[in-house]
Amino acid sequence: MMKAAVVKEKGSNPVWGQFESPVASEGKAVVRVSAAALSRLSKFRSMGMHYSSGSRFPIVAGADGVGTLEDGTRVYFAFPVEPFGSLAEQTLVDKRMMIRLPNGIDDATAAAVANPGMSSWAALVYRARFAAGQTVWINGATGASGSLAVQIARHLGAKKIVAIGRNESKLQALGADEVAVFDPAAGHDAKSFEEALMPLAAEGVDVVLDYVWGDSALAILSAVAHANAVQTTRYVSIGTASGQESVAIPSALLRASTLELLGSGGRSVSPADMLSSAQSVFELASSGQLALAVRKFAFENIEEAWQAPLTPRPVVMIK
Repeated sequence: MMKAAVVKEKGSNPVWGQFESPVASEGKAVVRVSAAALSRLSKFRSMGMHYSSGSRFPIVAGADGVGTLEDGTRVYFAFPVEPFGSLAEQTLVDKRMMIRLPNGIDDATAAAVANPGMSSWAALVYRARFAAGQTVWINGATGASGSLAVQIARHLGAKKIVAIGRNESKLQALGADEVAVFDPAAGHDAKSFEEALMPLAAEGVDVVLDYVWGDSALAILSAVAHANAVQTTRYVSIGTASGQESVAIPSALLRASTLELLGSGGRSVSPADMLSSAQSVFELASSGQLALAVRKFAFENIEEAWQAPLTPRPVVMIK
């Protein structure tokens, strides 16, 4: 038996407890876990509330993490073999779902940047087919994924970056070329936001990375469509931080524009491309070119970590 964060039934939070230890088998290796970050993906998948979730419980929580193999090799791993997860002393991982970590990155940083960094890299490179010299808008730029997306877009040669979010002071601190604030809690409405975006949209936008969806997404789509820019705009939906899973997009908005709607996630990007994205992110982070605020939690405090905000990124230290 081993110490683990156990989800006993669908929809429930994990609890500190004991779980059977994994055993290596053909094509699958046991990883001694050192650190695992918490993300929306990891939390919702663990509770059975994500499209990639399994249906059998109890399980060990955690979708990815960092650890060592039997020979001491440090690795990042994703999607352990059910019922095992990353929030345990050990887990079982398909050997195709792990990559070696560079020496210049510590376990906590690697665990923290992996999910948000690879989601941004994969969306830009594999879904949006981003090229140096293009303009990128990032909706939800103050979150972990969005803030890394600003840094990654800059590294990949973006000509102009527009950071969109609720908190103007945090947006200004990201180093983007322009910022746009949309905060419904402060009384901002989608129509006024669309109008405020029109001058920026008229300058042209090649890629939109959207971690938020909802009313802000519709305003951005409308502004881009009505700006009559000549180039194609690839709008990539990555998350739904707004909590709004659906928006009503008029058909005419697409028929009368050069918008391309895309999604980026576990089923639209291959596992190999996701891991390649993670490798690129680790190399950037190990050379000091990526930064992300991290808050560490002891393993026995998993229940506190589970309730913590996702910014700064909660990282559970297993050992």
